[in-house]
Amino acid sequence: DSGLRTFASVQGSLAMTAIDLFGSEEQKSRWLPEMARGTKLGCFALTEPDFGSNPGGMISRARKTADGYRLSGAKKWIGNATIADVAVVWAKVDGEPGVDPESSGAVRGFLVEKGTPGFNSRLIEGKLSLRAALTAEIEFDDCALPAEALLPQSGGLRSPLGCLNHARYGISWGVLGAAMACYDEARQYALGREQFGRPIASFQLIQAKLAHMLTEITKAQFLALRLAQLKDAGAAKHYHISMAKMNNVEIALDAARVARDILGGVGILDQHQCFRHMCNLESVKTYEGTHDIHLLVLGQQITGIPAFG
Repeated sequence: DSGLRTFASVQGSLAMTAIDLFGSEEQKSRWLPEMARGTKLGCFALTEPDFGSNPGGMISRARKTADGYRLSGAKKWIGNATIADVAVVWAKVDGEPGVDPESSGAVRGFLVEKGTPGFNSRLIEGKLSLRAALTAEIEFDDCALPAEALLPQSGGLRSPLGCLNHARYGISWGVLGAAMACYDEARQYALGREQFGRPIASFQLIQAKLAHMLTEITKAQFLALRLAQLKDAGAAKHYHISMAKMNNVEIALDAARVARDILGGVGILDQHQCFRHMCNLESVKTYEGTHDIHLLVLGQQITGIPAFG
């Protein structure tokens, strides 16, 4: 289920990766062992109500003070936020004259612990997708943070975007599990469902759909495998990850839609998987970089010309 996978991705690929890459040794030793065991949970707060595909426009601010920071702003579509023990929050630092003026406007990461005064999370209700995932809005009302809440190695948008690339890599594999589940369900149903005195699996159109599904899924598996090889060799680039995330989500979504078509009317019932996967994958197509944004990332790499600000 993509909702359950989202829970694991937020914990491992986003929150833990941010602490591991940008945290102090004290922060790592305090949080990572327990997060790895699952006794502490984290979330990753980058997206804002008015800034999704353009994270650089974020308006959340961390105002530097004599003994730390004051955090104000809001985040939206944050997985695990209502159950997290610690939130990795990205905000622009407003330096004060005579304190650290050169840092003003820089995007930095902060660890905000559960129970911090002014830190409030609210579950987003009414979702038709990723219903197994706890997705929330967060508000920071002048939260007082100690100086050691700062992730000291973070700096600029490249820091959170680097974490997102870890999650996008995981997505390129994870969605193939949903795709294979849809393929397997469609195949089994087609073999058992009879119309006109014969299994619908015997009809040419059904066979063509199954053959196309399996071929596309196999191609996506090879793409993910090649990306894994590049990643292990330290040669994976952000545009490689964009290609895999964009392509594999689209293939998985197509597989879910075709599977629902093969199942006919019963495909909308919750006793079957394909409609749930289809709804979930609509969200996956949007989060961690929309389909169109990843297309433009590739377009810029191909042409050398950025198509967005």
